Amino acid sequence: MIKNALLLPIWDILELKKLKPIEVLMALTVPLVWGMGLVFAKSAIDHFPPILLMALRFTLTASVLVWFVPIPKKHLKSLFGIAIIAAAIQYSLTFTGLKGLDAGIAALIVQLEVPFLVILGIIFLKEKAEKKTFIGIAMAFTGVAIMTQQNDIRVNINSVFLVVLGGLAWAVGQVLIRKLIDIRVMQITAWVAVFAVPQLFFMSAIFETGQIEALQNASSIVWWAVVYLGLVMTAFGYLLWNNLIRNHNVGKVAPFLLLLPIFSLIGGVVFLGETPTLLMLIGGVIILLGVGLITIPQSTINYLLKRVV
Repeated sequence: MIKNALLLPIWDILELKKLKPIEVLMALTVPLVWGMGLVFAKSAIDHFPPILLMALRFTLTASVLVWFVPIPKKHLKSLFGIAIIAAAIQYSLTFTGLKGLDAGIAALIVQLEVPFLVILGIIFLKEKAEKKTFIGIAMAFTGVAIMTQQNDIRVNINSVFLVVLGGLAWAVGQVLIRKLIDIRVMQITAWVAVFAVPQLFFMSAIFETGQIEALQNASSIVWWAVVYLGLVMTAFGYLLWNNLIRNHNVGKVAPFLLLLPIFSLIGGVVFLGETPTLLMLIGGVIILLGVGLITIPQSTINYLLKRVV
């Protein structure tokens, strides 16, 4: 018998009392901003080639952020390499995959970034993991496998594979970033964007066509989507996120990111006319439960279990 578990204040369940009200608002804004970014990107990809879109996105981000941080002279070589993996390759894979998927499905698959990061952390950084973490990893990959079983043209297995590889590239980049010392997080964000711009334009020139025509014929709505991706999703979103992780343990705020695919799913339904299927919802729930096991502290899980049966 559930002992009023559904009536428990979210404030206590997630230990939000350790966050200031403004920080809770910031933590809720990040998944909203990032989740809707996938929705707007999905609409813009119908006009711009995906890699070109990312090049334009990071051009705006770099143009805004680079003026507010000093040049990290000791880390320029490392940041250039990180930009190749965690920006140029990752976003090329993820958003090329997004072109063949619904925004909601892509947002759920992107959650594999978390288990990938944990796995790489265990292998290369000798980090320890709890039993629940391994269960969560297995659940997350199982959820993706379930979603790929539906006979629906919106679930293109090649696109799923690209998004999964994008998640792996992101995790590799995060491992490399963790090894950096004596550098501010905002410097990393700004200078990864600076280096990513020429890399992405170069990759677009190699793998895509029709860039000039797309630039010439882009409507104002498409350009506003680019502005959102560059300034709101990336610059503003990471400004909030970096402030949160600077003042709190990542594990304290990471569970908020479970809201990201929910916002993308709602946005896809409202703005893109997407219709979730049963297998998508089942697989998505399993993914979120798995990622939740990885990111939500054991103390919080124990707190919930005490109120069940």
